[in-house]
Amino acid sequence: MLFNSLSYAIFLPIVFALYWLLPHRHRWWLLLAASYYFYMSWNVRYVALILFTTVISYASAILLERTDAPRQKRLILTAALVSCFGVLFVFKYFNFVSQSISDLCCAVSIPMHPVTLKLMLPVGISFYTFQTLSYVIDVYRGEVRAERHFGVYATFVSFFPQLVAGPIERSKNLLHQIREEHVFDYDQAAYGMKLMTWGFFKKLVVADNLAVYVDRIYNQIHLYQGLSLMVATVFFAFQIYCDFSGYSDIAKGTANLFGVKLMTNFKSPYFSTSIKEFWSRWHISLSTWFRDYVYIPLGGNRVKKSRHYFNLVATFLVSGLWHGANWTFVIWGGIHGVLQVGEQALGLVKKKPEAAPRHGLKWWLNVIGVFIIVCLAWVFFRANTLDDAFYLLTHMFYGIGDPYLYAVQACVDMNIWIGRAAVLALYLVILMAYDYASLGRDVIAWVGSRRVAVRYLVYFGLVTFIIFNRSITESAFIYFQF
Repeated sequence: MLFNSLSYAIFLPIVFALYWLLPHRHRWWLLLAASYYFYMSWNVRYVALILFTTVISYASAILLERTDAPRQKRLILTAALVSCFGVLFVFKYFNFVSQSISDLCCAVSIPMHPVTLKLMLPVGISFYTFQTLSYVIDVYRGEVRAERHFGVYATFVSFFPQLVAGPIERSKNLLHQIREEHVFDYDQAAYGMKLMTWGFFKKLVVADNLAVYVDRIYNQIHLYQGLSLMVATVFFAFQIYCDFSGYSDIAKGTANLFGVKLMTNFKSPYFSTSIKEFWSRWHISLSTWFRDYVYIPLGGNRVKKSRHYFNLVATFLVSGLWHGANWTFVIWGGIHGVLQVGEQALGLVKKKPEAAPRHGLKWWLNVIGVFIIVCLAWVFFRANTLDDAFYLLTHMFYGIGDPYLYAVQACVDMNIWIGRAAVLALYLVILMAYDYASLGRDVIAWVGSRRVAVRYLVYFGLVTFIIFNRSITESAFIYFQF
Protein backbone atom coordinates (compact mmCIF):
# COMPACT_ATOMS: atom_id res chain seq x y z
CA MET A 1 0.00 0.00 0.00
CA LEU A 2 1.29 3.39 -0.99
CA PHE A 3 0.90 5.10 2.37
CA ASN A 4 2.82 2.34 4.13
CA SER A 5 5.87 2.11 1.90
CA LEU A 6 8.84 4.07 0.68
CA SER A 7 6.92 4.79 -2.54
CA TYR A 8 5.06 7.53 -0.65
CA ALA A 9 8.41 9.26 -0.13
CA ILE A 10 8.77 9.34 -3.93
CA PHE A 11 5.12 10.03 -4.77
CA LEU A 12 4.72 13.09 -2.52
CA PRO A 13 7.77 15.14 -3.67
CA ILE A 14 6.85 14.60 -7.33
CA VAL A 15 3.26 15.79 -6.82
CA PHE A 16 4.50 18.66 -4.65
CA ALA A 17 6.98 19.87 -7.28
CA LEU A 18 4.50 19.61 -10.16
CA TYR A 19 1.79 21.35 -8.14
CA TRP A 20 3.83 24.51 -7.63
CA LEU A 21 5.20 24.47 -11.18
CA LEU A 22 1.77 24.27 -12.79
CA PRO A 23 -0.47 27.33 -13.29
CA HIS A 24 -3.34 27.61 -10.83
CA ARG A 25 -5.99 26.60 -13.38
CA HIS A 26 -4.35 23.20 -13.91
CA ARG A 27 -3.57 22.29 -10.29
CA TRP A 28 -6.93 20.72 -9.50
CA TRP A 29 -6.49 18.00 -12.12
CA LEU A 30 -3.03 17.16 -10.79
CA LEU A 31 -4.49 16.70 -7.30
CA LEU A 32 -7.34 14.65 -8.75
CA ALA A 33 -4.96 12.43 -10.75
CA ALA A 34 -2.74 12.01 -7.68
CA SER A 35 -5.76 11.10 -5.56
CA TYR A 36 -7.00 8.44 -7.96
CA TYR A 37 -3.52 7.01 -8.43
CA PHE A 38 -3.17 6.93 -4.65
CA TYR A 39 -6.52 5.15 -4.29
CA MET A 40 -5.82 2.67 -7.10
CA SER A 41 -2.71 1.51 -5.25
CA TRP A 42 -5.09 -0.54 -3.06
CA ASN A 43 -7.46 -1.85 -5.71
CA VAL A 44 -8.38 -0.49 -9.14
CA ARG A 45 -11.99 -1.65 -8.72
CA TYR A 46 -12.49 0.69 -5.76
CA VAL A 47 -12.30 3.68 -8.11
CA ALA A 48 -15.72 2.84 -9.59
CA LEU A 49 -17.29 3.12 -6.14
CA ILE A 50 -15.79 6.47 -5.27
CA LEU A 51 -16.72 7.74 -8.75
CA PHE A 52 -20.31 6.54 -8.26
CA THR A 53 -20.62 8.32 -4.91
CA THR A 54 -19.02 11.45 -6.36
CA VAL A 55 -21.35 11.60 -9.37
CA ILE A 56 -24.49 10.95 -7.31
CA SER A 57 -23.68 13.61 -4.70
CA TYR A 58 -22.53 16.12 -7.35
CA ALA A 59 -25.71 15.75 -9.43
CA SER A 60 -27.97 15.68 -6.36
CA ALA A 61 -26.55 18.95 -5.04
CA ILE A 62 -27.12 20.74 -8.38
CA LEU A 63 -30.68 19.40 -8.58
CA LEU A 64 -31.35 20.52 -5.01
CA GLU A 65 -30.21 24.04 -5.81
CA ARG A 66 -32.33 24.20 -8.96
CA THR A 67 -35.47 22.98 -7.18
CA ASP A 68 -37.69 25.20 -5.06
CA ALA A 69 -40.44 22.73 -4.17
CA PRO A 70 -39.82 21.31 -0.64
CA ARG A 71 -41.29 17.90 -1.55
CA GLN A 72 -39.00 17.52 -4.56
CA LYS A 73 -36.02 18.62 -2.48
CA ARG A 74 -36.80 15.92 0.08
CA LEU A 75 -37.11 13.30 -2.67
CA ILE A 76 -33.74 14.29 -4.17
CA LEU A 77 -32.06 14.26 -0.77
CA THR A 78 -33.60 10.88 0.06
CA ALA A 79 -32.43 9.44 -3.26
CA ALA A 80 -28.88 10.68 -2.64
CA LEU A 81 -28.84 9.28 0.91
CA VAL A 82 -30.23 5.91 -0.17
CA SER A 83 -27.78 5.63 -3.08
CA CYS A 84 -24.65 6.49 -1.08
CA PHE A 85 -25.67 4.66 2.08
CA GLY A 86 -26.77 1.74 -0.08
CA VAL A 87 -23.25 1.24 -1.39
CA LEU A 88 -21.86 1.52 2.13
CA PHE A 89 -24.45 -0.97 3.43
CA VAL A 90 -23.74 -3.60 0.77
CA PHE A 91 -19.98 -3.55 1.26
CA LYS A 92 -19.81 -3.00 5.01
CA TYR A 93 -23.03 -4.07 6.71
CA PHE A 94 -24.90 -6.61 4.56
CA ASN A 95 -23.13 -9.67 5.97
CA PHE A 96 -23.44 -8.32 9.53
CA VAL A 97 -27.19 -7.75 9.21
CA SER A 98 -27.71 -11.11 7.51
CA GLN A 99 -25.78 -12.95 10.22
CA SER A 100 -27.60 -11.06 13.00
CA ILE A 101 -31.01 -11.95 11.53
CA SER A 102 -29.94 -15.58 11.20
CA ASP A 103 -28.74 -15.67 14.82
CA LEU A 104 -31.99 -14.10 16.02
CA CYS A 105 -34.08 -16.65 14.10
CA CYS A 106 -32.02 -19.54 15.45
CA ALA A 107 -32.47 -18.17 18.98
CA VAL A 108 -36.25 -18.60 18.61
CA SER A 109 -35.89 -22.04 16.98
CA ILE A 110 -36.37 -20.87 13.40
CA PRO A 111 -33.60 -22.43 11.31
CA MET A 112 -32.08 -19.96 8.86
CA HIS A 113 -28.80 -19.84 6.99
CA PRO A 114 -27.33 -16.35 6.52
CA VAL A 115 -26.78 -15.02 3.02
CA THR A 116 -23.26 -13.60 2.74
CA LEU A 117 -21.44 -11.64 0.07
CA LYS A 118 -17.76 -12.24 -0.62
CA LEU A 119 -16.76 -8.59 -1.00
CA MET A 120 -13.65 -6.78 0.15
CA LEU A 121 -14.34 -3.62 2.13
CA PRO A 122 -13.13 -0.66 0.02
CA VAL A 123 -10.52 1.39 1.83
CA GLY A 124 -11.87 4.65 3.24
CA ILE A 125 -15.47 4.09 2.08
CA SER A 126 -16.95 5.32 5.36
CA PHE A 127 -14.88 8.50 5.25
CA TYR A 128 -15.60 9.67 1.72
CA THR A 129 -19.26 8.60 1.97
CA PHE A 130 -19.77 10.80 5.03
CA GLN A 131 -17.87 13.64 3.39
CA THR A 132 -20.11 13.61 0.31
CA LEU A 133 -23.30 13.26 2.33
CA SER A 134 -22.46 16.21 4.58
CA TYR A 135 -22.01 18.28 1.40
CA VAL A 136 -25.39 17.22 -0.02
CA ILE A 137 -27.14 17.88 3.30
CA ASP A 138 -25.51 21.31 3.59
CA VAL A 139 -26.70 22.20 0.08
CA TYR A 140 -30.19 20.98 1.01
CA ARG A 141 -30.14 23.21 4.08
CA GLY A 142 -28.94 26.16 2.01
CA GLU A 143 -25.70 26.47 3.99
CA VAL A 144 -23.41 26.08 0.95
CA ARG A 145 -23.74 26.55 -2.81
CA ALA A 146 -23.59 23.55 -5.11
CA GLU A 147 -20.23 23.20 -6.88
CA ARG A 148 -20.66 23.33 -10.68
CA HIS A 149 -17.11 22.31 -11.62
CA PHE A 150 -17.09 18.51 -11.49
CA GLY A 151 -13.28 18.26 -11.43
CA VAL A 152 -13.01 20.60 -8.45
CA TYR A 153 -15.76 18.72 -6.63
CA ALA A 154 -14.19 15.33 -7.38
CA THR A 155 -10.90 16.65 -6.01
CA PHE A 156 -12.69 17.72 -2.82
CA VAL A 157 -14.14 14.23 -2.38
CA SER A 158 -10.89 12.38 -3.10
CA PHE A 159 -8.21 14.80 -1.83
CA PHE A 160 -5.46 12.24 -1.30
CA PRO A 161 -3.92 13.32 2.03
CA GLN A 162 -7.16 12.63 3.92
CA LEU A 163 -8.92 10.31 1.49
CA VAL A 164 -8.76 6.98 3.30
CA ALA A 165 -8.81 7.87 7.01
CA GLY A 166 -9.90 11.47 7.38
CA PRO A 167 -10.31 13.90 8.85
CA ILE A 168 -13.84 13.98 7.40
CA GLU A 169 -13.75 17.44 5.88
CA ARG A 170 -16.73 19.72 5.33
CA SER A 171 -17.27 21.53 2.06
CA LYS A 172 -17.34 24.81 4.03
CA ASN A 173 -13.67 24.31 4.85
CA LEU A 174 -12.09 22.33 2.03
CA LEU A 175 -14.06 22.90 -1.19
CA HIS A 176 -13.29 26.60 -1.53
CA GLN A 177 -9.61 25.88 -0.87
CA ILE A 178 -9.51 23.57 -3.89
CA ARG A 179 -10.84 26.43 -6.06
CA GLU A 180 -8.65 29.19 -4.63
CA GLU A 181 -5.26 30.13 -6.03
CA HIS A 182 -2.46 29.39 -3.58
CA VAL A 183 0.92 31.07 -3.35
CA PHE A 184 3.75 29.00 -1.96
CA ASP A 185 4.26 29.81 1.71
CA TYR A 186 7.57 28.54 3.08
CA ASP A 187 6.48 28.79 6.71
CA GLN A 188 3.29 26.85 6.07
CA ALA A 189 5.15 24.15 4.12
CA ALA A 190 7.87 23.91 6.79
CA TYR A 191 5.22 23.59 9.50
CA GLY A 192 3.60 20.82 7.46
CA MET A 193 6.87 18.89 7.23
CA LYS A 194 7.36 19.16 10.98
CA LEU A 195 3.80 17.99 11.64
CA MET A 196 4.30 15.05 9.27
CA THR A 197 7.49 14.09 11.09
CA TRP A 198 5.66 14.09 14.42
CA GLY A 199 2.90 11.98 12.82
CA PHE A 200 5.45 9.45 11.57
CA PHE A 201 6.95 9.28 15.08
CA LYS A 202 3.54 8.45 16.53
CA LYS A 203 2.83 5.84 13.86
CA LEU A 204 6.20 4.18 13.20
CA VAL A 205 7.74 4.41 16.65
CA VAL A 206 4.87 4.28 19.14
CA ALA A 207 1.90 2.61 17.40
CA ASP A 208 3.76 -0.03 15.42
CA ASN A 209 5.99 -1.04 18.33
CA LEU A 210 3.00 -1.40 20.65
CA ALA A 211 1.02 -3.30 18.00
CA VAL A 212 3.38 -6.28 18.32
CA TYR A 213 2.35 -6.84 21.95
CA VAL A 214 -1.31 -5.93 21.48
CA ASP A 215 -1.78 -8.35 18.58
CA ARG A 216 0.02 -11.15 20.42
CA ILE A 217 -2.43 -10.99 23.33
CA TYR A 218 -5.69 -10.02 21.63
CA ASN A 219 -5.38 -12.46 18.72
CA GLN A 220 -5.05 -15.44 21.12
CA ILE A 221 -6.67 -13.93 24.16
CA HIS A 222 -7.79 -17.19 25.80
CA LEU A 223 -4.16 -18.29 26.17
CA TYR A 224 -3.44 -15.46 28.60
CA GLN A 225 -4.70 -14.10 31.89
CA GLY A 226 -3.70 -11.59 34.53
CA LEU A 227 -1.62 -8.46 34.07
CA SER A 228 -0.74 -9.21 30.44
CA LEU A 229 -4.40 -8.59 29.50
CA MET A 230 -4.39 -5.28 31.33
CA VAL A 231 -1.08 -4.14 29.82
CA ALA A 232 -2.22 -5.11 26.31
CA THR A 233 -5.35 -2.99 26.79
CA VAL A 234 -3.38 0.05 27.92
CA PHE A 235 -0.97 -0.47 25.04
CA PHE A 236 -3.89 -0.59 22.63
CA ALA A 237 -5.19 2.72 23.99
CA PHE A 238 -1.91 4.35 23.01
CA GLN A 239 -1.57 2.31 19.82
CA ILE A 240 -4.91 3.38 18.36
CA TYR A 241 -4.37 6.99 19.42
CA CYS A 242 -0.90 7.21 17.85
CA ASP A 243 -1.95 5.22 14.80
CA PHE A 244 -5.01 7.35 14.03
CA SER A 245 -3.78 10.76 15.16
CA GLY A 246 -0.47 9.99 13.45
CA TYR A 247 -2.33 9.55 10.16
CA SER A 248 -4.25 12.79 10.79
CA ASP A 249 -0.99 14.67 11.44
CA ILE A 250 0.56 13.25 8.26
CA ALA A 251 -2.56 14.17 6.28
CA LYS A 252 -2.73 17.68 7.70
CA GLY A 253 1.00 18.22 7.19
CA THR A 254 0.81 16.94 3.61
CA ALA A 255 -2.09 19.29 2.85
CA ASN A 256 -0.02 22.19 4.19
CA LEU A 257 2.53 21.51 1.46
CA PHE A 258 -0.15 22.37 -1.10
CA GLY A 259 -1.38 25.45 0.73
CA VAL A 260 -4.47 23.65 2.06
CA LYS A 261 -5.47 23.67 5.72
CA LEU A 262 -7.33 20.65 7.07
CA MET A 263 -9.17 20.64 10.37
CA THR A 264 -7.52 19.41 13.57
CA ASN A 265 -8.75 15.91 14.39
CA PHE A 266 -7.18 15.31 17.82
CA LYS A 267 -6.43 17.57 20.77
CA SER A 268 -4.61 15.62 23.51
CA PRO A 269 -7.63 13.37 24.26
CA TYR A 270 -6.01 11.41 27.08
CA PHE A 271 -5.81 14.59 29.15
CA SER A 272 -9.61 14.84 29.31
CA THR A 273 -11.38 15.15 32.65
CA SER A 274 -14.74 13.79 31.43
CA ILE A 275 -16.10 11.55 28.69
CA LYS A 276 -17.77 14.58 27.15
CA GLU A 277 -14.43 16.37 26.98
CA PHE A 278 -12.80 13.23 25.59
CA TRP A 279 -15.16 13.34 22.61
CA SER A 280 -14.42 17.01 22.07
CA ARG A 281 -10.76 16.00 21.67
CA TRP A 282 -10.97 12.57 19.97
CA HIS A 283 -11.72 12.11 16.23
CA ILE A 284 -13.21 15.59 16.17
CA SER A 285 -14.27 15.45 12.53
CA LEU A 286 -16.45 12.38 13.17
CA SER A 287 -17.87 13.50 16.52
CA THR A 288 -18.88 16.88 15.06
CA TRP A 289 -20.35 15.11 12.00
CA PHE A 290 -22.62 13.01 14.20
CA ARG A 291 -23.45 16.06 16.30
CA ASP A 292 -24.54 18.10 13.27
CA TYR A 293 -26.24 15.40 11.19
CA VAL A 294 -27.61 12.93 13.78
CA TYR A 295 -27.69 14.33 17.33
CA ILE A 296 -29.07 17.81 16.56
CA PRO A 297 -31.66 16.58 14.01
CA LEU A 298 -32.90 14.14 16.68
CA GLY A 299 -33.51 17.13 18.93
CA GLY A 300 -30.14 17.42 20.69
CA ASN A 301 -30.54 18.86 24.17
CA ARG A 302 -33.48 21.10 23.22
CA VAL A 303 -35.98 18.44 24.28
CA LYS A 304 -37.09 16.98 27.59
CA LYS A 305 -34.38 15.28 29.60
CA SER A 306 -35.37 11.68 28.85
CA ARG A 307 -35.39 12.37 25.10
CA HIS A 308 -32.06 14.18 25.40
CA TYR A 309 -30.54 11.09 27.01
CA PHE A 310 -32.03 8.90 24.27
CA ASN A 311 -30.49 11.19 21.62
CA LEU A 312 -27.06 10.85 23.23
CA VAL A 313 -27.15 7.06 23.42
CA ALA A 314 -28.63 6.68 19.94
CA THR A 315 -25.95 8.90 18.43
CA PHE A 316 -23.15 6.92 20.05
CA LEU A 317 -24.68 3.59 19.06
CA VAL A 318 -24.69 4.74 15.43
CA SER A 319 -21.15 6.05 15.87
CA GLY A 320 -20.07 2.63 17.15
CA LEU A 321 -21.70 0.91 14.18
CA TRP A 322 -19.92 3.34 11.82
CA HIS A 323 -16.61 1.99 13.09
CA GLY A 324 -17.36 -1.59 12.14
CA ALA A 325 -19.99 -4.23 11.40
CA ASN A 326 -19.66 -6.04 14.70
CA TRP A 327 -21.59 -5.97 17.97
CA THR A 328 -18.35 -5.18 19.78
CA PHE A 329 -18.29 -1.73 18.13
CA VAL A 330 -21.97 -1.14 18.89
CA ILE A 331 -21.41 -1.93 22.57
CA TRP A 332 -18.32 0.28 22.62
CA GLY A 333 -20.39 3.18 21.26
CA GLY A 334 -23.22 2.41 23.66
CA ILE A 335 -20.82 2.48 26.63
CA HIS A 336 -19.69 5.99 25.72
CA GLY A 337 -23.29 7.10 25.24
CA VAL A 338 -24.35 5.74 28.63
CA LEU A 339 -21.31 7.30 30.30
CA GLN A 340 -22.22 10.70 28.86
CA VAL A 341 -25.79 10.27 30.10
CA GLY A 342 -24.39 9.43 33.53
CA GLU A 343 -22.24 12.56 33.56
CA GLN A 344 -25.21 14.68 32.54
CA ALA A 345 -27.56 13.10 35.08
CA LEU A 346 -25.10 13.43 37.96
CA GLY A 347 -24.06 16.97 37.00
CA LEU A 348 -20.41 16.00 36.73
CA VAL A 349 -19.72 18.25 33.74
CA LYS A 350 -20.23 21.86 34.76
CA LYS A 351 -17.27 23.73 33.35
CA LYS A 352 -16.15 24.09 29.78
CA PRO A 353 -12.95 22.10 29.20
CA GLU A 354 -11.06 25.27 28.32
CA ALA A 355 -12.00 26.88 31.63
CA ALA A 356 -10.86 23.97 33.83
CA PRO A 357 -7.41 24.43 35.44
CA ARG A 358 -4.90 21.96 34.01
CA HIS A 359 -3.00 21.23 37.18
CA GLY A 360 -3.56 20.15 40.75
CA LEU A 361 -4.37 16.79 42.34
CA LYS A 362 -8.08 16.88 41.50
CA TRP A 363 -7.40 17.53 37.82
CA TRP A 364 -4.89 14.69 37.61
CA LEU A 365 -7.23 12.27 39.40
CA ASN A 366 -9.99 13.13 36.92
CA VAL A 367 -7.62 12.62 33.99
CA ILE A 368 -6.48 9.24 35.31
CA GLY A 369 -10.06 8.17 36.07
CA VAL A 370 -11.29 9.05 32.59
CA PHE A 371 -8.29 7.30 31.01
CA ILE A 372 -9.05 4.10 32.93
CA ILE A 373 -12.70 4.18 31.85
CA VAL A 374 -11.75 4.83 28.23
CA CYS A 375 -9.27 1.92 28.34
CA LEU A 376 -11.94 -0.45 29.64
CA ALA A 377 -14.25 0.63 26.82
CA TRP A 378 -11.42 0.06 24.31
CA VAL A 379 -11.59 -3.65 25.23
CA PHE A 380 -14.81 -3.97 23.21
CA PHE A 381 -13.35 -1.97 20.33
CA ARG A 382 -10.26 -4.19 20.01
CA ALA A 383 -11.67 -7.59 20.95
CA ASN A 384 -12.46 -9.85 18.01
CA THR A 385 -15.67 -11.10 19.61
CA LEU A 386 -17.89 -10.31 22.58
CA ASP A 387 -16.70 -13.53 24.18
CA ASP A 388 -13.10 -12.31 23.94
CA ALA A 389 -14.05 -8.97 25.49
CA PHE A 390 -15.83 -10.55 28.46
CA TYR A 391 -12.99 -13.03 28.92
CA LEU A 392 -10.48 -10.20 29.20
CA LEU A 393 -12.59 -8.19 31.65
CA THR A 394 -13.09 -11.23 33.90
CA HIS A 395 -9.51 -12.53 33.79
CA MET A 396 -7.30 -9.44 33.93
CA PHE A 397 -7.02 -9.58 37.72
CA TYR A 398 -6.33 -13.31 37.89
CA GLY A 399 -3.33 -13.91 40.18
CA ILE A 400 -3.18 -10.37 41.56
CA GLY A 401 -2.98 -11.84 45.09
CA ASP A 402 0.72 -12.50 44.40
CA PRO A 403 1.94 -9.16 42.91
CA TYR A 404 5.43 -10.44 42.09
CA LEU A 405 4.21 -13.51 40.18
CA TYR A 406 1.43 -11.35 38.65
CA ALA A 407 4.04 -9.03 37.13
CA VAL A 408 6.57 -11.71 36.15
CA GLN A 409 3.95 -13.78 34.34
CA ALA A 410 3.00 -10.71 32.29
CA CYS A 411 6.65 -10.16 31.33
CA VAL A 412 6.89 -13.79 30.21
CA ASP A 413 3.59 -13.68 28.27
CA MET A 414 4.49 -10.47 26.44
CA ASN A 415 8.25 -11.03 26.29
CA ILE A 416 8.90 -7.61 27.82
CA TRP A 417 11.79 -7.24 30.26
CA ILE A 418 13.43 -4.27 31.96
CA GLY A 419 15.33 -2.92 28.97
CA ARG A 420 12.44 -3.16 26.53
CA ALA A 421 10.00 -1.83 29.12
CA ALA A 422 12.23 1.22 29.62
CA VAL A 423 12.32 1.88 25.87
CA LEU A 424 8.52 1.64 25.53
CA ALA A 425 8.12 3.88 28.56
CA LEU A 426 10.40 6.46 26.92
CA TYR A 427 8.19 6.49 23.80
CA LEU A 428 5.10 7.12 25.92
CA VAL A 429 6.81 9.79 28.03
CA ILE A 430 7.78 11.73 24.89
CA LEU A 431 4.24 11.36 23.52
CA MET A 432 2.47 12.47 26.69
CA ALA A 433 4.93 15.31 27.36
CA TYR A 434 4.12 16.66 23.89
CA ASP A 435 0.37 16.28 24.43
CA TYR A 436 0.46 17.89 27.85
CA ALA A 437 2.44 20.84 26.51
CA SER A 438 -0.06 21.08 23.63
CA LEU A 439 -2.82 21.90 26.11
CA GLY A 440 -1.39 25.38 26.45
CA ARG A 441 0.52 26.06 23.23
CA ASP A 442 1.30 24.94 19.70
CA VAL A 443 4.42 22.90 20.46
CA ILE A 444 5.67 22.82 16.86
CA ALA A 445 5.39 26.59 16.52
CA TRP A 446 6.99 27.03 19.95
CA VAL A 447 9.99 24.86 19.01
CA GLY A 448 10.22 26.79 15.74
CA SER A 449 10.60 30.03 17.67
CA ARG A 450 13.65 28.81 19.58
CA ARG A 451 17.24 29.53 18.60
CA VAL A 452 18.51 27.84 15.42
CA ALA A 453 20.81 25.43 17.28
CA VAL A 454 18.05 24.34 19.65
CA ARG A 455 15.31 23.76 17.08
CA TYR A 456 17.52 21.91 14.61
CA LEU A 457 18.81 19.73 17.43
CA VAL A 458 15.18 18.82 18.12
CA TYR A 459 14.39 18.21 14.43
CA PHE A 460 17.41 16.04 13.67
CA GLY A 461 17.04 14.28 17.01
CA LEU A 462 13.44 13.34 16.23
CA VAL A 463 14.26 12.11 12.71
CA THR A 464 17.18 10.06 14.05
CA PHE A 465 14.96 8.67 16.78
CA ILE A 466 12.39 7.58 14.17
CA ILE A 467 15.01 5.92 11.96
CA PHE A 468 16.56 3.88 14.75
CA ASN A 469 13.45 3.11 16.81
CA ARG A 470 10.81 2.40 14.18
CA SER A 471 9.21 -1.01 14.40
CA ILE A 472 10.68 -3.76 12.22
CA THR A 473 7.17 -4.71 11.10
CA GLU A 474 5.21 -1.79 9.63
CA SER A 475 1.47 -2.36 9.96
CA ALA A 476 -1.38 -0.73 8.06
CA PHE A 477 -3.19 2.16 9.71
CA ILE A 478 -6.00 0.81 11.91
CA TYR A 479 -8.65 3.12 10.49
CA PHE A 480 -8.02 1.95 6.93
CA GLN A 481 -10.46 -0.88 7.76
CA PHE A 482 -13.28 1.59 8.47
